[in-house]
Amino acid sequence: MEDTKQQFEHVISICRELFSKKLHDYGAAWRIMRPSSVTDQIFIKANRIRSIEVKGVALVDEGIRSEFIAIVNYGIIGLIQLELGYADKEDIDEVKALDLYDCYAKKALDLMLAKNHDYDEAWRSMRISSYTDLILMKIYRTKQIESLSGKTLVSEGVDANYMDMINYSVFGLIKLEFGE
Repeated sequence: MEDTKQQFEHVISICRELFSKKLHDYGAAWRIMRPSSVTDQIFIKANRIRSIEVKGVALVDEGIRSEFIAIVNYGIIGLIQLELGYADKEDIDEVKALDLYDCYAKKALDLMLAKNHDYDEAWRSMRISSYTDLILMKIYRTKQIESLSGKTLVSEGVDANYMDMINYSVFGLIKLEFGE
């Protein structure tokens, strides 16, 4: 399981590097996004992955890898937005944004390690396309929870779904980076 932890940290460092570069270029403009808009942005990315998987070709010169990275980063943005609420303007600096990013990346790692212990790395036997379908299912669940204003009877909340989307994306990235 040590390999999984190291691979997770490696993949997250790739995602964080892109997040940091975009934070430099754009600032924390994403702070204006309501969580439902973040969910829709993740949907666009996951839907594109599925479209590429089904069609077998991408006409835009960005493949599945970049979309999984985007899902990780938008998932973390979603968790930040749930914690802080959305803002009317950019209201945090790069340092604060990266601190929050690191906090939620660590929580995702801790959750993955706990689940990985219980499931004995079953994710390694899954197909990347299954991660895509699971992410899409989590998006639809999240949209339903959002339409219920978070008032569920037995289900985990939006935050748990974002965490799962992050971790499924990391699994996809690990497989793309390190092979089956």
